[in-house]
Amino acid sequence: MKILIVGGAGYIGGYMTDLFLKNPEFEISVYDNLLYEKMFLKKTNFIFGDVRDTKKLGRIINEFDIVIWLAAIVGDAACAVNEELTNNVNFESVKWLVDNYQGKIIFMSTCSVYGMNNNLLDETSKTNPLSEYARTKLEAEDYIKKNKSDYLIFRLGTLYGIGDKTSRLRFDLVVNILTLKAVYGEPLTVFGGQQWHPILHVKDVAHAVQYSIQNDITGCYNLSERNVVIADLAKMIAEIVPNTQIIYSEMRFEYSRNYKVKNDLMLSEKWKPVLSLQDGINELVEVIRCRRMIDGCDPL
Repeated sequence: MKILIVGGAGYIGGYMTDLFLKNPEFEISVYDNLLYEKMFLKKTNFIFGDVRDTKKLGRIINEFDIVIWLAAIVGDAACAVNEELTNNVNFESVKWLVDNYQGKIIFMSTCSVYGMNNNLLDETSKTNPLSEYARTKLEAEDYIKKNKSDYLIFRLGTLYGIGDKTSRLRFDLVVNILTLKAVYGEPLTVFGGQQWHPILHVKDVAHAVQYSIQNDITGCYNLSERNVVIADLAKMIAEIVPNTQIIYSEMRFEYSRNYKVKNDLMLSEKWKPVLSLQDGINELVEVIRCRRMIDGCDPL
């Protein structure tokens, strides 16, 4: 089975590539523009390229049985910087893929498409994207559903943890940044604190994708480990990192997203997450204390 991982050098793709390379059923290629890396060292076929380079993609895309589309501008802040670029990368490139590719598409979306909602949400719940990131992801989802029969969409909870041992860490994610601040001895500022978020270890994305390929799962699924209240998350980190101070502050709009999701549909497929929130916090603490990065707050 020939699989192309588009965006395979990133936060999700690094571990996914490692995992899939161990599977003798899979023949893996990675397509990436190395935005945050200077080289690609893994022992698999690598194609350097941008998702907006449709000529290059067009020459190779239909050589593969499955395309896993991880490439995106991710997060509300990053997507707000240049909305035209965000639309081109997050929606237009996916539209091109659907229109030009014959095989199965596996697409990573986000639970952010639900916006603010106090109910427990399943895949049929009303969407309410509050950011350019969520809007473009939902638009890409909708185009896939309307124009493709063989697809798998995962609406991911907020990711956390360490992926592979070489790719860039991400500290724009709530579990990761709070853990970083705690290890650095900084207080954890919690805005509001009663917001719910679904969360998931980054490695479990790869586990879920591999399981889905092996079991021929299609459709649209929420993917999370659990729902967590932000204040409780801060308390858990403080228990693991002694002497951590928590400061509670008034809600700011950029922290106002509040949603809980059900992942019963994916669990009904007999998949379950492998890693826990405590696992993720512990591994982050270890890596940060080992000084793997010079400056964890560096946006790059």
